[in-house]
Amino acid sequence: MHLTGVFAPIPTPFDTDGALDLARLRAALARWVARPLAGFVVLGSNGEAVLLDEDEADRAIAAARDVVPRGRPFLVGTGRESTAASIRATKRAAALGADAVLVRTPAFFKGLMTTEAFVRYYTAVADASPVPVLLYNFTALTGVNLLPAAVVRLATHPNIVGMKESGGDIAQIAELVNGTPKDFFVLAGTTATVYAALCVGCTGGILAPACIVPETCTRLYELTKAGRHDEARAEQLKLIPLTRLLSGAQYGVPGLKAAANLAGYDVGIPRPPLAPAPDAGVAALAEVLAQFDEVSVLTR
Repeated sequence: MHLTGVFAPIPTPFDTDGALDLARLRAALARWVARPLAGFVVLGSNGEAVLLDEDEADRAIAAARDVVPRGRPFLVGTGRESTAASIRATKRAAALGADAVLVRTPAFFKGLMTTEAFVRYYTAVADASPVPVLLYNFTALTGVNLLPAAVVRLATHPNIVGMKESGGDIAQIAELVNGTPKDFFVLAGTTATVYAALCVGCTGGILAPACIVPETCTRLYELTKAGRHDEARAEQLKLIPLTRLLSGAQYGVPGLKAAANLAGYDVGIPRPPLAPAPDAGVAALAEVLAQFDEVSVLTR
C-alpha cells in the first residue's frame, strides 16, 4: 500500500433526529470521489466515530465501501479504549472492505499510557489485523502523546505501515520521519502546518479542509513535492483562516459539517451532544469559503 497525497477524513451524516443517514453518506462520498483526492478515511475523529455504536459503525463502513472505488485507499478508524475492542473493530472493518485501519491511541487512563503500554497495544492490534495498521496520534484531543520512542519500535512491525500525526510540533514530526524506515508513511493531520510537515518528509496529509476545498489541499501537496515552495506557501497561507475556524478552539466538527454543507456536500448536522455551528460561525465560514474558487463553482 502506497500512502501519499491528500486524504479526506469524511464527516458521518446524521439526520435531524440524530439517526445515521447512509443515503447522505453515499451521495456526499460520490461527490468527493470525483475530486482529486488520494483516498478517504471514515470513522475518524472528524467522522464522530466515538458517537456511533458498533452496528452503526459497521453500516457506515459498508455504505462507504460501496462508493469508494478500488485502487484509492479506503481507511477506517477502529481505535477503541480496550485492546480487545480495537481488535474486534479492526477485524470487522477488514471484513467490510477496509484497505487499512487507522487506530487512535487509547486515552482514558492517561497517566498509564506509557511508551510500553502503547507498544503492547499496537503490537497486539497489528498482530491480529487482517489489513495494514496506521497509528493515530492526536494529543490535543486525547491528552496523550504517542512519542517517537514508541513509533520507532512499532515501525519495525511488518503490519504497521504508517501513522497519522495530528500534532503541529514539526520537531516531533521530523523525528518520526527520520527515525522510521523509508517505507513507513507519516501523514500530517494538522492543516495549519502541513506545508512544513511535507518539507520535513511527511508523505501526505489527512486533512479536514480536504472535505471542503480538496483541490486547494491537493495543489499545496503537489506544489511542495515539485519544489515550487513560494507557490506552496501561498496555498498554505490561504488555508489558514479556514483551518482556524475548523479547529477545536473554534467550531470543530460542527464547523466542518457547516462548511461542507456550504460547499455543496450535504452531510447533515452533528450528533448530540454536539450542536450545530452557531449562525455567527456559519457566516464566518461562508465569508472565508468565498475566497476559494472551487467552492463558488460547487455552490452555483
